Amino acid sequence: MVDLIGKRVPKLDAPEKATGASKYVHDIELPRMVHGKILYAGRPHARIVSIDTTRARARHGVRAVITAADVPSTPFGFGKDNFALKGEKVTCRRDEVAAVAADTPEIAEEACGLIDVKYEDLPEVFTAEDALAADAPVIHEQWKDNVRVKYNYSHGDVVDGEAESDVVVEGTFNLHRVTHGCIGPCGIIAEFDSGGRLTVHSLTQVPFLYRNDLAKIVGMPAESIRIKQTVICGGFGSKLDIYPYDPICVFLARAAGRPVRLLFDREEEFFASPFRQPATITMRSGARKDGTLTFRDVDLLLDNGGRTSWGATTPWIMIRSFSSLYRVPHVKVFGRVVYTNNPYAGAFRGYGNPQATLAIESQIDEMAEALGIDPLEMRIRNSLEPGETTGQGMTITSCGQRECLQNAAEKAGWKEKRKSLPAEAGDHTVRGIGMASLFHVGGGAKIYRSDGCGTILKIDDFGRVTLISGSSEIGQGSETVLAQIAAKELGLPLESIHVINNDTDLTPWDVGVHASRTTFIAGNSALRAARAAREKILAAASKLFERPAEEMALADGNVVMARTSEVLGSIPKVIRSLHFSDKHEMMVTADYYEPPSKAENAEYKGNISPTYSFATQVAEVAVDLDTGVVRLERLTSSFDVGKVINQLAIEGQVEGGVLQGMGYALSEDMKFADGKLLNPNFTDYKMPTTTDLPELVNDFVESNDPDGPYGAKGIGEAPLIPVAAAIVNAVYNATGVRFTELPLTPERVFAGLRAARKGEAP
Repeated sequence: MVDLIGKRVPKLDAPEKATGASKYVHDIELPRMVHGKILYAGRPHARIVSIDTTRARARHGVRAVITAADVPSTPFGFGKDNFALKGEKVTCRRDEVAAVAADTPEIAEEACGLIDVKYEDLPEVFTAEDALAADAPVIHEQWKDNVRVKYNYSHGDVVDGEAESDVVVEGTFNLHRVTHGCIGPCGIIAEFDSGGRLTVHSLTQVPFLYRNDLAKIVGMPAESIRIKQTVICGGFGSKLDIYPYDPICVFLARAAGRPVRLLFDREEEFFASPFRQPATITMRSGARKDGTLTFRDVDLLLDNGGRTSWGATTPWIMIRSFSSLYRVPHVKVFGRVVYTNNPYAGAFRGYGNPQATLAIESQIDEMAEALGIDPLEMRIRNSLEPGETTGQGMTITSCGQRECLQNAAEKAGWKEKRKSLPAEAGDHTVRGIGMASLFHVGGGAKIYRSDGCGTILKIDDFGRVTLISGSSEIGQGSETVLAQIAAKELGLPLESIHVINNDTDLTPWDVGVHASRTTFIAGNSALRAARAAREKILAAASKLFERPAEEMALADGNVVMARTSEVLGSIPKVIRSLHFSDKHEMMVTADYYEPPSKAENAEYKGNISPTYSFATQVAEVAVDLDTGVVRLERLTSSFDVGKVINQLAIEGQVEGGVLQGMGYALSEDMKFADGKLLNPNFTDYKMPTTTDLPELVNDFVESNDPDGPYGAKGIGEAPLIPVAAAIVNAVYNATGVRFTELPLTPERVFAGLRAARKGEAP
């Protein structure tokens, strides 16, 4: 049997998805099911004077109408400032004020329009800067200065660091909102059984945390709630939190006495789901004349919107890059997350790191240019090494940072192209090359008391394996990786492994899919459960075949002699022998893997992940000087992944991540005016597709992490993080103009080039 670790293995769910057999939330039809719709405030800041639902309740086909007066007012979300339905005040246009369940979606939507809400408008504020003003309107009375969260981090002393510097650069980076763009919009089905137990068909990325939060909001014991994850058509962090539509659907099902399905349409998905947190980053960086980094001094200002979701915590990860992307002895970060009357942000793949990396990598290039040092060499001189601990207390185990830099540069032809570029390419087009690197968690993050994952592994008497994992499959291919691990350890073909991972009534606990954690943490749990099963099989085979267990192995569905490959008998035969023995054993094992990471302390210091990921990307661009169009022609990437488990899946992760990074850098931009989204559709919101992919050259550094399964660590978020920074540096190389605001649309680039010609700042 071929060892599948490191091979190109198609995803287990690919046939179902390709043939249309997969069941998405839109495909689920339950008996007597009705349809939910939400009435949004449609105004940014107002006091609710009255809500009259009389006409909506009278509409034929309406089964339930609810307002805040009909449901518990339990606060939830990261900031505990959100409610399922708002009864006193709205703080952004997407605030939910009422909901309807009806026989059809059309009737439900019509009934929402029949609800009469009277408001008293309040003063509004739409920028974080304005919200900090002394006379700014107060959005939440508990936070009269509108500052919801502050971050203060430091190691070393930036004053000393600046004194040691031969060059200092500074700048402000204005970074924007982008949507997740999931192909499948948000959706949920809630149904109560005859005993009052609740089943929720959900798209959540964190089913066990979600169940606990939902229980508190709807006033039920968590054990009376079952979460069944439907096939998730895109997550990227958008489904890490619990949002008002989740309990609203439950409340509608309770009021209607029927199952309720609530689905977003595409416009609703744009304005009523979270997005990447906008940020203003003001930063000073320094270095000695030999290129050694000395300090970073960072000020962060983030627009929180009208409520607080996980977007408010993105500085937590941004600090890690400011402190530890390269070796920096003196770092200070001060951050404020400020209420405005805009819609609120959430978690998004990379979790603040694309923003931080853009600022860091732009200033690395600026300092290299000022010192006359090649940008590649400057990065190599400051790269981290295995075994060291960063100023923030993160212990580096495996580390391929230097190798990623060298490999990406070699495969891109960096040295030769830096000599020949920038260059005119005809038709008023210039070409340039730039690079950027990343530092990110590679095995989860100790946000909660546990960052672990459980596995239950069962082998039936025909040798079929059911691997029940707490981890979640959201399209990243995790269930295929787990199956590969089990197949290798048990000497069985991949088609013998069946993974169950979508039902809280069946699966063991897991903290959820985020922080590039699943391969490392769920993989370790599956590996240990499979090894326990292997040892149990060999122990039984030792009695059955009268051979020492340590001299036998499992291969091709059989028990064999390890040295000679002599077949002693089939694995199913051995398992049946356990059933028929006087012990009456079952072939079931279980494991719970908790990574050796630590929660940070009050100073934001600590080894929050058991391993860390590194990568370098080299972008080659063409810039049309007449139109400002930037075209990414080639992207060379080198990722430290510890060990490749599935070559095909990891290449897919890179392609998808690069596209998201391209969109962030070049075209995607949620445009707001007075808190209203102006482009809630794929016509006006420019998201790249596979036809926009440049030539991709991928390299994977196998640094073999000592704690990872077969040495592997996570790569889920990494591919998109440095893309924008590499493109910005390449555009500077091509044009001599440094852009500090995204996206690099033709209009923005053309204006920047024109301003540079006039001697103005872009």
